[in-house]
Amino acid sequence: MPENTSSPETAAEITPAVVRHLSELAKIQLDEHEIERLTADLSQIVSNIAKVSEVATPDVPATSHPIPLSNVFRPDVVGDNVLTAEQALSGAPEHHDNLFVVSAILGEEQ
Repeated sequence: MPENTSSPETAAEITPAVVRHLSELAKIQLDEHEIERLTADLSQIVSNIAKVSEVATPDVPATSHPIPLSNVFRPDVVGDNVLTAEQALSGAPEHHDNLFVVSAILGEEQ
């Protein structure tokens, strides 16, 4: 992978002309006040990226999260609290042959 040789001094300068050109490409109409503000904002962004590029080294692995993540849930364990079909159906308004009976949805007929 080629080494990044750009630095804050050699990075492309963001000028009002560049912002006007980008706004034309994006078909975004900007007034002069917005162009001035975006010129400063984009210049700061380019400067910050250049600073990060200076300290990024190949021996530092890329990460998606700064803190290692782990599952906070307990593992699934089968317990003795399994309901029988009779117990499960005991509170059902309708049941037939160990199955819950429910009304059709979306107007479907069975």
